[in-house]
Amino acid sequence: MYRIISGKWKAKRISAPKNFDVRPTTDFAKEALFSILENRYDFEFSACSVLDLFAGIGSISLEFASRECPDITAVEMNTRHCSFISSTAADLDMALQINVQRADAYDWLKKNRSKKQYEIVFADAPFENTDEKKYQELIALVLNNNYLKSNGIFILEHQSRLKIDHPNLMESRKYGNLTFSFFKPNGDA
Repeated sequence: MYRIISGKWKAKRISAPKNFDVRPTTDFAKEALFSILENRYDFEFSACSVLDLFAGIGSISLEFASRECPDITAVEMNTRHCSFISSTAADLDMALQINVQRADAYDWLKKNRSKKQYEIVFADAPFENTDEKKYQELIALVLNNNYLKSNGIFILEHQSRLKIDHPNLMESRKYGNLTFSFFKPNGDA
């Protein structure tokens, strides 16, 4: 179970079926993340486009939608999770805001190069299946393929014990066993 932190559906609790194998971003970490986005990076969510990679059961996508974000693409490989995101979005009148794509995030990024840019790209790859090499591949796919607008930001959620090193890394924020690492677009001064 998780809750929507703010916006139209503030405090709304979302329960996924018990047999779903998911690890939604904790409420504490999610609240901190959105505070950083609003205050440090000054994003106006009502004018943002968002790409949510490894969307899981939609915790991040639904949070953006609750904050009036009009254009969210949620990429998730698990068919049941995709259905859950779609049905939850429909129940909360967010179906027009969230476009759910069933695909492996790495394959989706390779297939959709330079088709669309986003202000915010968020990725929460499964901790247990993602080593440093896979994280570096993910960072390269996002940054080298024109997914970020010039004012955009790529946020990577990963285990705190993993230290990411990359020239575009601006900062990392640790919340218990998870860390958000923030990357600027290529060519950004």
